Amino acid sequence: MTTLSPQHVADAVGTGMFANDKAAHGAGLHLATIAPGSATFTMRVVDNMLNGFAICHGGYITLLADTAFAYACNSYNAMTVASSLGVDFIAAVQGGDMLTAVASEVNLAGRTGVYDVEVRNQHGARVAMFRGRSYRLSGKTVVDLPTSASSPAA
Repeated sequence: MTTLSPQHVADAVGTGMFANDKAAHGAGLHLATIAPGSATFTMRVVDNMLNGFAICHGGYITLLADTAFAYACNSYNAMTVASSLGVDFIAAVQGGDMLTAVASEVNLAGRTGVYDVEVRNQHGARVAMFRGRSYRLSGKTVVDLPTSASSPAA
């Protein structure tokens, strides 16, 4: 019997969370990658995301970044919630833009963590920076994991 690798755990968490994530599905978010302490999501900016200035409403950019943050901090299968967040909008986002949010763990100590999320458009231009602080709930997991996994065939 082998113990699940940290990547297997992260993959199971990503699959389990995304299956039930109505907010992500409703906004057209896609999970691109997940690994221990990190996650990447994409989102196409559609017309109903545009504000009165015909640019993407900041709430949608925040939703994208917050989702990447949530998956990154839950990737260890210890249920974790946000305790605070801050967003800096750097450049306007247009309709049709494809945004990518990359969440990275900055620090994890005990039950608290700090994560940065960089949001870029399809040209690689940074459009927003997000910092989230997380808090792990005691004794709660995100998904039920099998106790072992066989190695994939080479």
